[in-house]
Amino acid sequence: MKSSIKWIKMDDGVEIHVKKWVEPDAQPVAILQLAHGMAEHIDRYNGFAEHLVQNGIFVYGNDHRGHGETGEKAGTVGFFADENGFDRVVDDLYGINQSIHHEYPDIPIFLMGHSMGSFLVRRFIQKYSSSVEGVILSGTAGSPGIAGKLGKLIAKWESRLKGPKAPSPFLDRLSFGSFNKSIQNPNTTFDWLSRDSNEVEKYINDPHCGFVCSSGFFYDLFDGLEKIHDSKLNQSIRKDLPILFFSGDKDPVGGSKVVEVIKQYREMGLLNIDSTFLKDGRHEMLNETNKYEVYQLVLKWITKQLNKNNIHI
Repeated sequence: MKSSIKWIKMDDGVEIHVKKWVEPDAQPVAILQLAHGMAEHIDRYNGFAEHLVQNGIFVYGNDHRGHGETGEKAGTVGFFADENGFDRVVDDLYGINQSIHHEYPDIPIFLMGHSMGSFLVRRFIQKYSSSVEGVILSGTAGSPGIAGKLGKLIAKWESRLKGPKAPSPFLDRLSFGSFNKSIQNPNTTFDWLSRDSNEVEKYINDPHCGFVCSSGFFYDLFDGLEKIHDSKLNQSIRKDLPILFFSGDKDPVGGSKVVEVIKQYREMGLLNIDSTFLKDGRHEMLNETNKYEVYQLVLKWITKQLNKNNIHI
């Protein structure tokens, strides 16, 4: 197994840090493109990617704008873009997707997003669902409703007051402040991420994780959440697209609202949907105490989709 880095320049000149995990001199049966979550980066997916490569699936992933190496190079940590930031990041995913198609023209590509990455993927399939074989949504969330509209107004006001690139501790607390409440005697403010204390400590000690994002970022995030719950926009998703939802049943990000998202998709005519809620799991199922069970869940689902098309691992 070999991993490597490249930078892809987007049409607005921003360079995106892309990592790929492959088996040299081998041909993959499929490729999984990853979209990471908020205030983290793609290197956190190394173990998961290695497991898939061992089973014939190559993996690509990038650090989004404002995150990881991409954010460091541009000097924009915690900020997406000056205009239409959420869609700009979605279009970055599409640009990377097209680069993968060019490199592996006959290999099916699946797209997986975790948390904020799942929101980006849900917007992606409103625009580009024909470019992927299926999608996997980890730790997604339902519509924030009135709270989302209020958050968007606050983000707009803060952006005017302090500038859109200024960190917003208030919106950070508003978005995440209640997530630890269901955990008895938490050891850290990030216990809601995983039951595995070692993984939580790694997150806390990682300089590319847990940072406070800007008011401009939060505006884009709330704007994106509005779009992905818009029934008219969801009508453009191809109806036969295979979708896998998985979440921990103790995940405070999605909670019961994930079921509402599945219901909305089915009402739109999307019937090729699978879902799994993992007992006692928290937000980051790929970093949970039973992470290998989750690795296998994803692998088996991709394998099932390939078998439908007579592609065998």
